Amino acid sequence: KKKTVSFSTMPNDRKINSAAACISFMLEGCELKKVRSNCRMYSRFFVLDADMRSVRWEPSKKDSEKAKIEIKSVKEVRVGKKTPILRSNGLSDQFPDECAFSIIYGDNYESLDLVASSADVVSAWVMGLRYLVSYGKHTPEAPGTGHPSLRTSWISSVFNLADLEKSGRIPVSRAVQLIKALNPGMKASTIELKFKELQKASERPGPEVSCDLFVEAYCELCTRPEIFFLLVQFSSNKEYLGLKDLLMFLEVEQGMEGVTEEKCLEIVSKYEPSKEGREKGYLAIDGFTRYLLSSDCSIFDPQHRRVCQDMAQPLSHYYISSAHSACLLEDNFWGRSDISGYVSALGLGCRSIELVLWDGPEGEPVVYTGPSAASRVPFRAVVGLIDQHAFAASAYPLILCLVVRCSAAQQRLAARCLRTALGEKLYLEPPDPAASYLPSPEQLKGRILIKGKKLPPGCEDSEGEVSDEEEGQELARRLGQAEPEAVDGAAPRRVRLSRELSELVSLCQAVPFQDFESSRRGQRYWEMCSFSEVEAGRFANECPAELVSYNKRFLSRIYPSPMRIDASNMNPQDFWKCGCQMVAMNYQTPGLMMDLNAGWFRQNGACGYVLRPAIMREEVSYFSANAKDSLPGVPAQLLHLKVISGQNLPKPKGSGAKGEVVEPYVCAEIHGIPADCAEHRTKTALQSGDNPVFDESLEFQINLPELAVLRFVVLDDDYIGDEFIAQYTIPFECLQPGYRHVPLQSLAGEPLPHATLFVHVAITDRRGGGRPPTCGRTCRYRGWHGTAGLGGGGTGLGVLGCCWPQPDAALCPQNALVSFKELCGLTPAANMKQCILTVATWLLHSDSAPSVTLNLAEQYPPMEAQGPIPELLRKVLTAYETMIQTSRTLIESADAVHSKLIQAQQAGMDFHKELHRIEAKEGLRGRKLQKALESFAWNITVLKGQADLLKHAKAEALDNLWQIHNAGQSCGIGRNGAASPEPSRLHAPLEPIPE
Repeated sequence: KKKTVSFSTMPNDRKINSAAACISFMLEGCELKKVRSNCRMYSRFFVLDADMRSVRWEPSKKDSEKAKIEIKSVKEVRVGKKTPILRSNGLSDQFPDECAFSIIYGDNYESLDLVASSADVVSAWVMGLRYLVSYGKHTPEAPGTGHPSLRTSWISSVFNLADLEKSGRIPVSRAVQLIKALNPGMKASTIELKFKELQKASERPGPEVSCDLFVEAYCELCTRPEIFFLLVQFSSNKEYLGLKDLLMFLEVEQGMEGVTEEKCLEIVSKYEPSKEGREKGYLAIDGFTRYLLSSDCSIFDPQHRRVCQDMAQPLSHYYISSAHSACLLEDNFWGRSDISGYVSALGLGCRSIELVLWDGPEGEPVVYTGPSAASRVPFRAVVGLIDQHAFAASAYPLILCLVVRCSAAQQRLAARCLRTALGEKLYLEPPDPAASYLPSPEQLKGRILIKGKKLPPGCEDSEGEVSDEEEGQELARRLGQAEPEAVDGAAPRRVRLSRELSELVSLCQAVPFQDFESSRRGQRYWEMCSFSEVEAGRFANECPAELVSYNKRFLSRIYPSPMRIDASNMNPQDFWKCGCQMVAMNYQTPGLMMDLNAGWFRQNGACGYVLRPAIMREEVSYFSANAKDSLPGVPAQLLHLKVISGQNLPKPKGSGAKGEVVEPYVCAEIHGIPADCAEHRTKTALQSGDNPVFDESLEFQINLPELAVLRFVVLDDDYIGDEFIAQYTIPFECLQPGYRHVPLQSLAGEPLPHATLFVHVAITDRRGGGRPPTCGRTCRYRGWHGTAGLGGGGTGLGVLGCCWPQPDAALCPQNALVSFKELCGLTPAANMKQCILTVATWLLHSDSAPSVTLNLAEQYPPMEAQGPIPELLRKVLTAYETMIQTSRTLIESADAVHSKLIQAQQAGMDFHKELHRIEAKEGLRGRKLQKALESFAWNITVLKGQADLLKHAKAEALDNLWQIHNAGQSCGIGRNGAASPEPSRLHAPLEPIPE
């Protein structure tokens, strides 16, 4: 893999951690590249005038008085390639997005487009300019003068409390402990070194520090520039956020809904350390940092910390957290067994545990999976432990997978032990032959199911013969206890099974797998098959659609290959993508595969059950697990991920070659269907200490969001071999948008104290709208030669040809929406409120701004201008009007189109009931029949997908209208406005098409 390095640091390693530092940097000036409209770049020296009223550049052909921009004329400062010139094809690949910024100025909204040598230089200029624009508007004291700031007063009060002798000085050791207590995770050695540096610079060495030196040390050590930059961006009054500023940040950037000033006051009261700030409702930099680091601002959506999915679906519609050889603490061959392994697995939400029963001494069965005599655990002890811990972490059903290798006599003892210990928890009711699917997890709450072999119906003896499970045979081969004929691949081995153990099996009866056609015609819903990793992998590659279809009704369990004697793990995604519910993992072996498993099952309250994607559950649907592109009826999403910085990164375990130096980089990996699997890495942060800055943007296309997992991996860049530092794995559906901290974990999945990544997350659909999927994807229906009925011609699907418009028609407002966002200087990930607030900011930053208002009295509020307006603003108004009109057409037409979709869907499903008759009439069989059925399923899937897209598009259009009303009122450009209407009140939502 190619490695990259970056020299993106401030000149002389200067740390910019305040607005005053930014302005000081601008007063000194630096070289920037000025981009002209012909896409050529020229190096110029830019500097802020001493009076802080203008930015000048030289050399220039213009008169010196013209080669400048007055601060009071600045409308906006944009970060990134946010103007037509910087977006032009000739420049797009010449420099990274984070190194560009633009100054929008003058009554004609001209742009000065600049490129810096690093993102740090951009941050300094943007932060300083935004501060000066606000400074000119609010006329506070000049930076560094006047009364002490809110923050300085608080730090001084902390110092005074620690000054027990009231001498104005405290010991260095006490000062170090004080800063360490205020910032957990910071190393004492780092703090001590900072005090030495400041004492040396001020020529005041000694064992004690004064208050002003303590304040200076704290500000330098504990100010994170990237967070201060964010605060200044949203602050309207110096260096703190007021309640309105905080509310704006939460709604606009963090995507929170229904935020009130009361909620903001709660946040200030909880996180602002200064008493003055709490009383006045101000959130300064320290409180803002604490809030961003808190669990209230986690990247993991708190809704998913509890059970949030529909638990009333059949059991076969869920992925089930499953363990293989949970009793083992190490590898499969020499690893010792211990019952603590079961406690650990159950505590992590595991809902399927394998128990391999062998003949034990004194007539008592034992459990083990290795040849070592020391690894054997009494079955009675295991069952007692399961009884205690079965539902400690999850109330949903636990499945015990019995692999029986003991005699019939000891099987009877095992059965009695299970009945006695588990009592009413055991599910013993016979399956309902009139039903078609398994009961739901909700119906089976608090119950324990036994998965195993069952005696044939005609057997009335106390014991009988059944075929041995493939898993049992492979286990016997590994332990050297297989019979010769089994090893040679003869007929399946027969084993004796006691009636008492057989009667414990109800809903999970183990049967041998023949083929998919036999299962479709003859397998009953309570019967399930186990597949070896190799066999299941072959099915997943050769016939993925058939495996997906099989798993809609039946449970399947995948167990690791016997060749994994080191207890390594298979990739569960290889089988989840085909709908396999139970992928048995070696919980004792940490690494990538267990990270994926643990992260995946965290998304539904860690209850051990995760609802599979709808496209894998619906009776009639088309899904190819090996798709290389977007799926029919499923809207692709774009994940925009900015990795900003890392905090308190530990050294790699066992690493001593480079001393204390860590040179980390971050890999962001997407795991899912093959079309989604991707990996991007940041540059290496050289000599960065524990708190590296990456400031790098990554982008991923996600074609099946419901099955995608995002994994962050932090590695130490080393020529000998990159060493693991930390990781965090999160399902795509659990991501929260906005600025978030990622809580890093060790290789074993344990939290690393205070170790985090600071990132920005934005999710859009592929056309550039907000997160909800929108309409506009082409309807592509399939036909099949000679089977027009199955292809859709006789199903009523033809009605779509006249009711569903083309992608560029009125029901697709995305192009207008994207154009409006770009003209506002925002990314496709921005929301409507950000757009309106940006336009309002332009108008409020100029004394001679044209009068532009939003008429909020109308349901579709027009943006009206009085008098002449600049060209840029005219384009913005035109794009806004186009967007409003297309949204109106969508909202008012959606019901009629949706009604036709419902009719077509109903006709298609009625036709589905006749499929078996048409199969016989057309003489279809084999591969030809399979293709015809796929075409029919494809068309039904596209139909349902378009209905979902339409529903979400209407919801998004209604939400945009609500945001326009809300923003118009809050920023002062709205008129005739009453209370903002709720989105649901603007128009009734569409009902989803049922499964």
